[in-house]
Amino acid sequence: MNCFNEDDYLLLSGIQHFAFCRRQWALIHIEQQWAENLRTIEGEILHEKAHNPYHPEKRGDIIVSRGMPIFSRTMGVNGVCDIVEFHKDTSGVSLFGRTGLYLPIPIEYKRGSPKETNEDVLQITAQAMCLEEMMICNIPEGFLFYGEINRRIKVCFNETIRNQVSSMFNEMHELYNRQYTPKVKVGKHCRSCSLANYCLPKLCKNKYKSVAGYINNYVEE
Repeated sequence: MNCFNEDDYLLLSGIQHFAFCRRQWALIHIEQQWAENLRTIEGEILHEKAHNPYHPEKRGDIIVSRGMPIFSRTMGVNGVCDIVEFHKDTSGVSLFGRTGLYLPIPIEYKRGSPKETNEDVLQITAQAMCLEEMMICNIPEGFLFYGEINRRIKVCFNETIRNQVSSMFNEMHELYNRQYTPKVKVGKHCRSCSLANYCLPKLCKNKYKSVAGYINNYVEE
């Protein structure tokens, strides 16, 4: 089994950008472009409420950890879980300073409502896979909390979605190592993308592979 060096880790959260649009992921994580829109701002506010690593909670047989750092050497990624609930369970793991065994359950907060696409499911699955590797356990399910409907949706981590996560991270590492920004694939998703002004989908569709290429050509002219 191959393991990545820590210096080569990618951001786990990038898998949602990658699943949404490979070009968007490259613009953010390779070309270091970013822009805010209403959706990204609302999402940041929701995550700020979820993250508070200095205030663990205990609710009966459940321990709540907020803003928990996670990583995977085998997938070469790191990130932060919004919330991890540790449920007292005989199939769980031991925790320092706690009696009994606890099963970690990741919970990811999202601003909107459940999507038809699976980028959120991929992200929460990747978090579970990191926790499994770190804590040497098996996590069968997690939850996505959507602010618009104000409730959790259960996600089961089956073999199909796990394989998709591994495959996507392999592709992300390959593109990152090549420093390659995929070409534009114009679609309905472009309308909700905060990077539309950086991506320039209509201008770059046929001629330019990257924003940097467009800018360099404009300067030369």
